[in-house]
Amino acid sequence: MELTEDIARNFARIALGHVARPYPYVDQHVFESEADLRLPRAAHPVFFGSFDWHSCVHGWWTLLTLRRLYPNMPEALEIAALADETFTPEKLAIELAYLDRPSSRGFERPYGWGWLLYLHHEAEQHGDAEWGARLKPLARAFADRLRDYLRILTYPITVGTHYNTAFALILARRWAARRDPALAALIDQWAEHAFGHRTNYAGWEPGGDEFLSPVLTAALLMAEVRPHLSFAPWFEALVIANGWLARECMPVFVSDRSDGKIAHLDGLNLSRAWCLLGCAKALSDQALRQLLHKRAEDHLDAALPHVAGDYMGEHWLASFALLALLPTE
Repeated sequence: MELTEDIARNFARIALGHVARPYPYVDQHVFESEADLRLPRAAHPVFFGSFDWHSCVHGWWTLLTLRRLYPNMPEALEIAALADETFTPEKLAIELAYLDRPSSRGFERPYGWGWLLYLHHEAEQHGDAEWGARLKPLARAFADRLRDYLRILTYPITVGTHYNTAFALILARRWAARRDPALAALIDQWAEHAFGHRTNYAGWEPGGDEFLSPVLTAALLMAEVRPHLSFAPWFEALVIANGWLARECMPVFVSDRSDGKIAHLDGLNLSRAWCLLGCAKALSDQALRQLLHKRAEDHLDAALPHVAGDYMGEHWLASFALLALLPTE
């Protein structure tokens, strides 16, 4: 399946419906005293919608990406107007100041960090607007935090939820490759140390509330870190030789989309498709590429009909669908 203007317009309308919707909202705030009592929008005047901070960030990534790809669609003007109203120096300064709180050291680490860098990566591609320049200080702040974090993170976090290390590093590396070669090199070194020796995957996935595959996110990261010739045998030893990909990498069942955690599984189907297509690009074996593409199509077919519907999924799933439908970078 490919991204079309009709799909893009649908995703744009979905995201426009939630990036500025203030409630319901999950606030990851650490209260240091009663003086910290405030509404979420007071601390996060830019990313106050979409149920939580990180979903609002990647909701904005979705909107800006679609605006760039389809500048003449009717929603593009609404996206630009809302972005001008939202990404102001004053509002972004408040977001940046929030990070200076001692208790904000781990705020949105690492998932929100990766998405904010990826949003900035996209915003800078809109040469007719100042969004990239305005987001740059916030992006730099998170890049600095990521650099410090990797220096103390001894082991990768391989769960299938927001704490997953590989997923954040994929997005951050794409940002750093063009803007911060030292950070890109650090990510490559860290990824090689964390995952380069891994083989014969036999993890128990899917977990009941996962939206990421622990093994496939690591594989996509390594596909972008390693030259193609050295990625192929690593991938073969990881999930092909033992039959995991052919035997177990099947679309997952979602029993209740009104439950926010169970709804994560629609995201697992979408993110698996994204990873499978990205890994396929790094392989030359045509039969293996076809297998990965077939698995990706199966996962997309299972999830795309459910991008909209219940707000527990609707406030974030379009971003993961867009990742899977975009041409692999």
